[in-house]
Amino acid sequence: MNGVTGRMGYRQHLLRSVLAIREQGGVPLSDGRRVLLEPVLVGRGATKLRELARRHDVEHWSTDLDTVLGDPRWQVYFDAQLTSVRHKAVVAAIEAGKHLYTEKPVAETARQVVELARLADAAGLRHGVVHDKLFLPGLLKLKRLVDAGFFGRVLSVRGEFGYWVFEGDGQSAQRPSWNYRKQDGGGVVVDMFCHWNYVLENLFGRVRAVTAKAVTHIPRRWDERGEPYEATADDAAYGIFELDGGIIAQVNSSWAVRVHRDELVEFQVDGTEGSAVAGLWGCRVQHRSMTPKPVWNPDVPTTERFRDQWAEVPDNAVFDNGFKAQWEQFIRSVAGDGEHPYDFYAGARGIRLAEAGLRSSAEGRRVELEEIAP
Repeated sequence: MNGVTGRMGYRQHLLRSVLAIREQGGVPLSDGRRVLLEPVLVGRGATKLRELARRHDVEHWSTDLDTVLGDPRWQVYFDAQLTSVRHKAVVAAIEAGKHLYTEKPVAETARQVVELARLADAAGLRHGVVHDKLFLPGLLKLKRLVDAGFFGRVLSVRGEFGYWVFEGDGQSAQRPSWNYRKQDGGGVVVDMFCHWNYVLENLFGRVRAVTAKAVTHIPRRWDERGEPYEATADDAAYGIFELDGGIIAQVNSSWAVRVHRDELVEFQVDGTEGSAVAGLWGCRVQHRSMTPKPVWNPDVPTTERFRDQWAEVPDNAVFDNGFKAQWEQFIRSVAGDGEHPYDFYAGARGIRLAEAGLRSSAEGRRVELEEIAP
């Protein structure tokens, strides 16, 4: 596990996924066996790694990636480093014969990710990239509705994501400063369009074209040392995505917006037979048979309580941590027990959308997406 001293690598992948799986006695397979996980922590800082290992009773840690990759005990390589340094490490892991699971994006360009996928295929290795939002309760409920035909013909999807990230002068910022420097791999398009691609692709259909506008609303921020810096990366993006079947998706992504929603991200799906609004946890629906008939009258106050006209979708299941659930799915695929469809090619399609979105914004035009396949 490379990069576990970072926030995501530690909290979601080490603590809430791999260690949780170890605590439960491994990943259960369909034949009743269990795959046990034993992590080896890798990074640049010996002090941090030693402390993490001590705190969580992890026996193995190292600052020497090459030595760890050369050890046959470790069969899977996981990477949560900065994107700018991930490509080299993944190539080394492929050469060492390790199965591959990484945070997104896998590399800085779609072309690089496809090359990595083909190298891994040639070596007979499994490869996967994090698609965590598909495993969240709200989107699992939304998938349940799609599979049941609740919407009839899906017409459109509208997504709102974001929150106000403080500039870092008066109050500390909630996100690291590199997120706002293009030269360090920052930007909301690079960060979020990869997510929107796999959400749209797996729920409604593949994205075929994009029209986007990426902007930097807050040009000056303050870093972790309290020093001002120029924000060179986009902090908001407004996208229109054209999907298979004529579905139109509009998604706003912003770190410069104040929240007036029930959750930090929400998707409204409208179809001929019904509509739904899903967040990370909740999902509400309104069927055609129960849709009221609002009348536009700007001369009198609105008395209808529109939110009260929707019904909550029940859980009907116990939802595990989304990162942990995908870890288990990937480990099962490594053990030959099922498939893991969220491979490097899927990851490349996400980066391709981000690249096309940035090109659309820079050139002021609609951009069609090239096909990516094994």
